[in-house]
Amino acid sequence: MPQQAECSPMQRSALGKDLNADDCEALITAMNVVEYKDGDILVNEGEADHTLFILTEGAITVNSVIGGKETRVYTMKVGECAGTRAFVDLAPRQATLKAQGDTTVYTLEPEDFEKLLDTHPKVVFKFMRGLFRLTHKNLMRMNAESQQLSNYILKARGRY
Repeated sequence: MPQQAECSPMQRSALGKDLNADDCEALITAMNVVEYKDGDILVNEGEADHTLFILTEGAITVNSVIGGKETRVYTMKVGECAGTRAFVDLAPRQATLKAQGDTTVYTLEPEDFEKLLDTHPKVVFKFMRGLFRLTHKNLMRMNAESQQLSNYILKARGRY
């Protein structure tokens, strides 16, 4: 029997901060809970899987093929999510996600989420606002890193 998602891990996640208890209850009806063991693959780079993953326990490594070799580019922490681009754009995966230790994720499929539009449009709005906020935060971080790299290469600012 599948586990039922709970509100508290969802509300502590990057995408659940705007959700009150009723909002969260509505949202988790569309979600699944999946448990993985160390080394299990959640999704492979290039796959046409559009699942959004919200990490509730454990860790997930984000790996990408660089120079023909799979390389870890990031390790997710509890509360973070993966697959926002694939979830929104329905595009192929840009990275492989692998469980690091025993790991639990909440999953959300686009078609299950879209069903909430008719019954809980404000929940959909709040969740999408969280997705936008998360995407904007990542973009700002990447811009700052790019600027630091430019400064280092050009030695225009600061001492490196």
